[in-house]
Amino acid sequence: MPAKTALKNVVAGSPLAMEAYWLFNPAGHKGLGRYNLHRLTDALPAAVKQVRPFAAKAPKGKDVFIFATLHYWIEQAALIGVTLAGLGHRVTLAYLPYGDWRKEVTPFDLRRHALYTRDHLKPAETLIKIVNLLDIAGEELPTSLREDVRIVAEYDTMYTDQVEEVDPASAIYQLRLTRNLSAARSALSYLKQHSPDLALIPNGTILELGAVYRVAKHLNIPVTTYEFNDQREQIWIAQNDEIMHQNTDQLWADLGAVPLTESQSERIHQFESARMGARLEGKAARLWQDVPAQGGDSIRAKLGLDARPVVLLATNVLGDSLTLGRNLFSKSMAEWITRTVQYFLNRKDAQLIIRVHPGERLTHGPSMVDVVKAGVKDLPENIRVVGPLEKVNTYDLMEFTSLGLVFTTTTGLEMSLNGIPVIACGNTHYRNYGFTLDPKSYDDYFATLDDVLSNLGKSHLTPEQVELAWRYAYYFFFEYPRPFPWRLISFWDDLKTWPVGRVLSDEGSTEFGKTFGQMTGEALQWK
Repeated sequence: MPAKTALKNVVAGSPLAMEAYWLFNPAGHKGLGRYNLHRLTDALPAAVKQVRPFAAKAPKGKDVFIFATLHYWIEQAALIGVTLAGLGHRVTLAYLPYGDWRKEVTPFDLRRHALYTRDHLKPAETLIKIVNLLDIAGEELPTSLREDVRIVAEYDTMYTDQVEEVDPASAIYQLRLTRNLSAARSALSYLKQHSPDLALIPNGTILELGAVYRVAKHLNIPVTTYEFNDQREQIWIAQNDEIMHQNTDQLWADLGAVPLTESQSERIHQFESARMGARLEGKAARLWQDVPAQGGDSIRAKLGLDARPVVLLATNVLGDSLTLGRNLFSKSMAEWITRTVQYFLNRKDAQLIIRVHPGERLTHGPSMVDVVKAGVKDLPENIRVVGPLEKVNTYDLMEFTSLGLVFTTTTGLEMSLNGIPVIACGNTHYRNYGFTLDPKSYDDYFATLDDVLSNLGKSHLTPEQVELAWRYAYYFFFEYPRPFPWRLISFWDDLKTWPVGRVLSDEGSTEFGKTFGQMTGEALQWK
């Protein structure tokens, strides 16, 4: 070991030595590469100043424990924390100062990150308690909790490498398991000692975020998880559940029997029209298609399809956090696709189109194209693969689709809107609501395929089912997301529009007050 590295390890192991290093090396305080909180320098003191008058007169709230890691989650959690303090809550912000979930960090650099974070969060200490979980002595995990954390490490590996098969000996799995276990031990020790009324954790499925969520659940501490969709000024919230599961059971129980008004129906139709036409609509921050619709006849000719019925299988991106833990009867999405392709080798009476998710163009992992080729090297003429880079609008494919097959992609919901029967094979949020076919096993799945393909003329959704699908789509896209001022990706621009003082004002309370209440445990209902 080089002498310099050995010296750094000694310094990292001594709190006093590390403090001295930090004190006499101010040049290193400006930023630590990827781990950078410099935008908090101005924003947090200003936010604290705005919050104080609200906090002074707010009624007593709850003891809220917020946990975050990675600089962008920590930045937002700090502003959420002081906002909750302005609403009267007693807030603890616990953090782990990791700059990258994929890479090792030396003890010396991790301690630098911790001191750097402490300094940048210091202005908030007059309103909230700041805790570095690295300083909390952890305790041994019970067997059940250790297994939960192991599952999180598997999800982390799938998410990072964009795979579904995990090698426990891989470097990324071992890194994620080590960090998650450490986070869980410290969180278990702290939460057992302090017993907050509620834990508030972003995502709650992957990384240390998922590990600490599992600890809160183990201790029966009420916990809220949250994430962001593709719309500005919106947030997804789940209570005592992982938000990435998108559990809409309560939404459907509250609103499923409520028909849409004329204006609601018009709104969801305009929304879908914009998605189909590759146009932004409302507060959308990204396009769902990057190719305008060309018409079904044009695409059908382009793909060389004949008059036989078309079955459209729409894939998810491998490792997408919306697919983690969503298997039902299949071992993986790849296995389900492979077995489906093999089924259609013997169904020459139908044509199968596999539409690979366009989002793959932004990923680095294996493509579903490779999955298909690995399962069947020479595809027959009745099976086509539309790759992620092909200039094909998925909605054009729907124009001539007789049956849809999906894992969890929202494309299945949108096929239902067009009256197309859809077999939902993963635990997607719109399954079992009356407008999809929902097999529980492979035997059930293939029997359903046989039945639908033998009766395509009778399998079109009924008008009542189509209306139900439109109703669900409206409530999922417009009611399920809650109003919220600061989307993570556009956080600093959003903060200019909605500074904390404005959020806490009467105007902000009218707009976002209910959401902050639901984040801190008020009943999440849509009636």
